[in-house]
Amino acid sequence: MNNAKLKKTGTTLATAVALAAGSLVLTSSHALADGWEPEEQLNITIAFGPGGGNDVLSRTLIDILEKYDLYPENIVATNRPGGSGAVGWGYVFNQEGNPYHLSTTSGSFIATPLQADTPWDTMSFTHIALMAADDQVLVVNGESDIQDFDDYLEWARENPPAVGGIGSVNNDFIVAQLLSQEADYDYDYVPFNQQGELTTALLSKSVDAMVATPGSVIGLIESGDFRALAFSGESVPDALEGVPSFAELGYGDAAVAMPRGLIMPPGVPDEARDWWIDTIAKVVETPEWAEYVESNFLTENVQFGDDFTDFLENTINNFETILTETGAI
Repeated sequence: MNNAKLKKTGTTLATAVALAAGSLVLTSSHALADGWEPEEQLNITIAFGPGGGNDVLSRTLIDILEKYDLYPENIVATNRPGGSGAVGWGYVFNQEGNPYHLSTTSGSFIATPLQADTPWDTMSFTHIALMAADDQVLVVNGESDIQDFDDYLEWARENPPAVGGIGSVNNDFIVAQLLSQEADYDYDYVPFNQQGELTTALLSKSVDAMVATPGSVIGLIESGDFRALAFSGESVPDALEGVPSFAELGYGDAAVAMPRGLIMPPGVPDEARDWWIDTIAKVVETPEWAEYVESNFLTENVQFGDDFTDFLENTINNFETILTETGAI
């Protein structure tokens, strides 16, 4: 199998801030955009339900924009879950040319149009910035007899597990599918549109295991309600100390990171795009953003505008290879 892991470039987030005259002064390497300033309410579409990675990213962004007065008008966030993100991103797609709509991205932003007949694809939108990459953790119910990955593998080879994840062709599915192929066991994938539903399913033992972003389940891991078995990222965070990485277990090709980025509708004026690139460059300089990255166990990876577009093109090729090899498309 080709190694289709997402490329993680070494762009480092600037976290230094300066205080001047009692207020935070933020700088960036991008020139200020001329010719456009926001004059209307900002509408942020969250393509999944409350509590998941897209929701947390969107609301963190709103908090930072409001705290530092980076957006001069009201901001309204709306969850529009359905169809592995197709409903929410379809809504944004239909706002063509409107600079007052934003949405965040996940693996489904790339995988869904590869697998489903959507009127849009990943390249249809105005690309603002890649902000971070998100890894996954494989977990079971804390009351399970499965104590570690070896136990899980032995059990799964005899009893094909039901493994839950967000979205039918999201990163959760890709990681679950690649892991099952590399480790040679069968399983049934059960997709959910909302993190709360997925969490409830594992707590009630309606599914046997789940793949999730660490930030969405770390509290339940720490409380003992969930037990972490393996982490897809290269560097296991301190909060998951003792949990092996996929690579350490010999299944490194199953480690596929999720892109956390920001997009706008198609056909947005270049001036508005440039204004948002400059604004997001300020957002990622704040201590609040650094805290979000650290507390959600993300990998720092910031790319703006055309660089983000290039990243998406490469990731589409990677995902298409994976989904074709796994039989999903």
